[in-house]
Amino acid sequence: MRGIPGWRRLRLSGWRRCTLAFLLAWAAGWVVLSALLFLLHGSVFSERCTDEDGRRILARLCLDYSSGALTGDLCEDLCVAQKLVYKHCLYYDRGKKVIQADWRGQPIILKSKKEIFSSYQHLSMLDEAETQDIPETEILLMIALEVKNVLGLELSNNSTGPLWTRRKGPHWKAQVASMWSLLQQEEYIFFSLLQDFSKHVLRIIGSCGHFYAVEYLTAGHAWHKTLFPLENIVGPSLAGRRSRVRAIIDIALSFLDMVQHFDNDFSHRLHLCDIKPENFAIRHDLTVVAIDVDMAFFEPKMRDILEQNCTGDEDCNFFDCFSKCNLKIRRCGAQRANNNLQVICDKIFRRWFSPSLRGSLVSFPLQPQLQKAVQECAELGHVDATMHQRTLKSLIELNHLLRVSQQELQRAE
Repeated sequence: MRGIPGWRRLRLSGWRRCTLAFLLAWAAGWVVLSALLFLLHGSVFSERCTDEDGRRILARLCLDYSSGALTGDLCEDLCVAQKLVYKHCLYYDRGKKVIQADWRGQPIILKSKKEIFSSYQHLSMLDEAETQDIPETEILLMIALEVKNVLGLELSNNSTGPLWTRRKGPHWKAQVASMWSLLQQEEYIFFSLLQDFSKHVLRIIGSCGHFYAVEYLTAGHAWHKTLFPLENIVGPSLAGRRSRVRAIIDIALSFLDMVQHFDNDFSHRLHLCDIKPENFAIRHDLTVVAIDVDMAFFEPKMRDILEQNCTGDEDCNFFDCFSKCNLKIRRCGAQRANNNLQVICDKIFRRWFSPSLRGSLVSFPLQPQLQKAVQECAELGHVDATMHQRTLKSLIELNHLLRVSQQELQRAE
């Protein structure tokens, strides 16, 4: 028995050594993992968005403008009159360049997929043609083909107006070259074609070469209590709880209006495959605006994307757009199995009308009815013969409940 204390000390010493070895191994593992992440994602550090980057990009843009390589309706204000003034570089990555600027007292956003004008595919016909030798009909055909390739839409010659508004003149080649660089950017095509038909997309203000300007709006954030910074939209008047509730109801109604609009008002249904607060913004009149449409597709393009080989339904999920796998032929169905309304109810409306938001933060009139309607909307099920009727019923019910809630708030004032 006298040997037991020594044995205990030995066991204790061994346990400490094992613990120390484990901690050292754990720390070493984190060091190795951090090093690997740095190597794999070094661009996050090396391509930080700085004022130096932003000013250099715009200086290069103006140099190309002064040489006659590019043009645009904002070039003179940016490069000569100094009425378009650089403010901040917001995003600088291989996929997108985003710069905040001030144009005649109005905040705007300048965007381009690539930094340098010459990085875009060159239009070889410009080398072969004299100053004005390319027929305008050929340009319109070229635009229509590019739109079909990018968006899957068939355009007539008289529908391409927003994408080609220039006319022949001394800078005609620069106009065509600038237009061609913009046509290689899907988002520009999307916003340009829809801005005259939809209040729910960003407005194009103008362009200079391969950079295009859009209205400045503050995006939503999933971590924000109300998803969207309401105080930035309509000012300090929204400080009260009732004002926040009223604003959220107005925004929810605008979301429903956007759903109906995208489903019914174009030649093809428009599918939103990445629905999250960060991809939307709210104007001062509380209109919902889609500000990132990299994952928005019209029906023809959507069908092409979904119709892929599969071994199960999980292979037919494209972000927020789902399809069903036909196991007999091992192909995903071309028809989307869910819809925009379902995803908005699930990812946006649940956050507003769920029980966790009851209390001092946000409490709505008809809260139980809204909660139930949102739950049913988010779980409409997959596409079948009754899917359209179920969606329409859910849309009507939500619209009715929100309108009644508006009226109750007005009566309470």
